[in-house]
Amino acid sequence: MTDEKIALRALLEKSSDANVLRDMIDFAAHRLMELDVDGLCGAGHGERSAERVNQRNGYRDRDWQTRAGTVELRIPKLRKGAYFPAFLEPRRMAEKALTAVIQEASIQGISTRSVDDLVKAMGMEGISKSQVSRLCAEIDERVQSFLTRPIEGDWPYLWLDATYVKARRDRHIVSVAVIIAVGVNTDGRREVLGMTVGHSEAEPFWVEFLRSPTRRGLRGVKLVTADAHEGLKAAVTKVLSATAQRWRVHFLRNALAYAGKSQRRIPGSRPGTSAWIGTAFAQHDAEAARKQWRQVADQARPRLPRLANLMDEAEADVLAYMNFPVQHRPKLHSTNPLERLNGEIKRRSDVVGIFPNEDAVVRLVGALLLEQHEEWAVQRA
Repeated sequence: MTDEKIALRALLEKSSDANVLRDMIDFAAHRLMELDVDGLCGAGHGERSAERVNQRNGYRDRDWQTRAGTVELRIPKLRKGAYFPAFLEPRRMAEKALTAVIQEASIQGISTRSVDDLVKAMGMEGISKSQVSRLCAEIDERVQSFLTRPIEGDWPYLWLDATYVKARRDRHIVSVAVIIAVGVNTDGRREVLGMTVGHSEAEPFWVEFLRSPTRRGLRGVKLVTADAHEGLKAAVTKVLSATAQRWRVHFLRNALAYAGKSQRRIPGSRPGTSAWIGTAFAQHDAEAARKQWRQVADQARPRLPRLANLMDEAEADVLAYMNFPVQHRPKLHSTNPLERLNGEIKRRSDVVGIFPNEDAVVRLVGALLLEQHEEWAVQRA
């Protein structure tokens, strides 16, 4: 009889009928996690093997709410990469955070009518302030632990983006920017590296935001893809000593605005402005891209001088990604890696409408980022 069968039989013999199902779920869950991690490591726990590719690095505790009751899980951690069991519900933390924000707004008497209706529909009318405080504290602890965790290794590529939500501050409703940083390391692993809430996009704000992950260990950044903000560009140079890549899509929108409705075609060219500028992006190397870029700008200069000047000023920022490996370029010139995240944030924040305070913004968005981080870990595994 195997050790696993002996352990399961002993567990069932000493458990009461009421706890049998929960104990069996506990046993099966931990066994599944052990098998998963053995496969990721290439060897069993404590086993010496030439095929080993990774090592365990302790555990993290997590409560798993099941129909049989709460199961206390000990999820294995790895020295390289991350592990998250696929059988856990990936959205549970975000749903709890959304519930906490709605409850907080309702109890403080500052919720919108749509939120009040949602509170009634969810059967949360009788919840107390102490219950909401405990739920918020539980989520805040996990979110802050995630946002302040150490960062290891080199992260050559970094994406920054901002989305805007409404929150109450000093009895006024204000629009606040939620800034998110996502990075890819030298192993190709993608992670959420930082998040903050701010009211200004001036250089001091960006400097402080970028210094936070660097204090936690961020290093080796070579390219930062973001929108065109002079304050951000200066902060990237000052803090990370990296190159700033301007979003191509946003630049092309600006270019069309400069061309005007009646001048969407560059004189002497058959395609429209976007397609003609895009010929520079189709080049195979940075030198050829710059040459084509200048040719398009010079062709536009006689009749569209503002567009030509815009291209002159933006050349280095828009074509920065061309100096990096060809296989990496398709994802370096845009913030596509953040589109799903921003979509989720908008979807959940639309439910809330107006956040009761900025802490509630961090709570909900931080929970979403934590779960996305764990989903990426599962996909990578």
